[in-house]
Formats: sequence, C-alpha cells, structure tokens
Amino acid sequence: MFAYITSLVIFAGILALFSLGLNLQWGFAGLVNFGHIAFMTVGAYSTVLLTLNGVPFLLAVAIASGLSALLGLIIAGITLRLRDDYLAVVTIGISEIIRLISKNEEWLTRGTRGIQSYPIPFAKMVTIDWQKPLLAILLIFVIAVIYWRLEWLVRSPWGRVLKAIREDEEVAKALGKNVFWYKVQAFVIGGAIAGLSGSFYAWQLTTIYPESFQQELTFQAWTIVTIGGAGSNFGVLIGSVIFQIYNVIFRFLPDSIRLDGGKFEAIQLMLIGLTLILLMVWRPQGILGNKDELTLTR
Repeated sequence: MFAYITSLVIFAGILALFSLGLNLQWGFAGLVNFGHIAFMTVGAYSTVLLTLNGVPFLLAVAIASGLSALLGLIIAGITLRLRDDYLAVVTIGISEIIRLISKNEEWLTRGTRGIQSYPIPFAKMVTIDWQKPLLAILLIFVIAVIYWRLEWLVRSPWGRVLKAIREDEEVAKALGKNVFWYKVQAFVIGGAIAGLSGSFYAWQLTTIYPESFQQELTFQAWTIVTIGGAGSNFGVLIGSVIFQIYNVIFRFLPDSIRLDGGKFEAIQLMLIGLTLILLMVWRPQGILGNKDELTLTR
C-alpha cells in the first residue's frame, strides 16, 4: 500500500509540474498550446539517452530541460504570429511529429521496442523499497522551487506585461512592449518546465515507449488548469490533486462493490466531465482563478 500511495504522489506531482508549464503559456500569456506533450517527450527521451551514455543525472536533466526549451523556441518562432485557433492546430501537429520521430527513428529511440534498464536516481544508493519515496521527495522539492520562481516571475513587471498581453496585446503594443518576444519567453519557459516533468515521468515508468506520450496527457493538463484556475499556480497544484483523486478513488472501494476496468474508466470520465460542467456554470474561472482575469471567453 505504501508503494502504491508513493506512486500516486509521484504521478500527481508529475502532472502538477507538467501543468505549471501549460499554465504559464495559457493562464498567463493566453497561448493556446494543444501540443504540450511534445516537451515532455523530448525531456523524457533526452534524460534517458543521456544517462545511458554516462551523463550525470543533474546534468542530463538540465540538458533535457534545455532541449525542451529549444523546441519551445523553434515552435514559438514558427507559430506565435498565428491566431489562437491556428496556433492550437499547429502545436498538435508538431507534438504528433515528435511522437512519430520517437516511434520510427529506432537508431536513436529504439522505436516501438522502447527503452528499458536505464539509470534511475538513488538506485545505487538505497534499496529498491526506498527509491520511489526518495524520488517523490525530490519531485516535491523541484515542484516547490519551480512554484516559488514562477510566483516571483508572474508577480514581477515581466509577469504583469504577460497578463496585459493576454488581455489585449494591442494595448501592450501601444505601450511599446515587444509582444512577440514576451510570448516567446513564456512559451520557452513553459516548455522547459514540461521537459523537466518528462525526466520524472521516465524515472517513474522505468520503461518508456512512444505510446507513453499520448495527446491525452496534454488534455489532462488542460483539465487540471481549468479545474484549479487559469492564471493561478497554486490552483494548478490543487487541480492536480483533485484530478489524481478522481483517477484512484474507485481503487479504494471494497471488493464487493468494486467496478471492473471499463466501468471504472467510464465513471471516472463522467466525474471529471461533471466537475468541469459545474465549474463552467458556477465558477468558470476555476477554483482559485480570478474572474476578472478569465481568458476562456476572450
């Protein structure tokens, strides 16, 4: 039971970190990114391949996050002059390209065979029973640092300009702000954070395949941001906890009333959908979102 709860905490933390990157792009900058999973994919594969070649963990994670940021810079340079709907379509396409590369370039990613037996943090330091708890502690520490720095960023003049661009970029342009460059920065930083979440995702799975990185993860992050409140970093953390509770609540039911897999998944989706409907009706800004900063109706 302890190992299972530890895994739940890790997955909730990974989703929280992944969603914090999306929240910076969407919640603060108003950028519609439906291909957020691309950054996690690059981060996960880069970390695994680098550590397999003897690169230390910290350096591998830093490089992986940097490569995800570089991907964000490339995507931003191509797409951020597009309207929101076109931007959404293009980001989906790019994320699918990344997934197909990981599936077909076997010389690099081993394709559909996946990558197994790669180094995991703490594996040589402690017994197997303590590896995941220490990984959970490390993940919580990283989330705390990222949250702290994001809060500092969004409350700074840079963050206030970002919010102004989200609300009306023409006004920001009239005030002399380089709107495109601010958008690029938000997209790159959000991508780097998502790449960092990919490192932990790979360590938690211990085996990665191209199919581990489906678009479903992107829309889970959108659900988390919507529940917690776009533009609220703490709301994203709350949303990730709520989302993970929905994922596991039926697993703790007594065996006499436990549902089979198909019914479990169906009711889980119904609960998430019902939550979103109620939020859209009664609190469209999310649990901790600011209604005055609502971007869903722009």
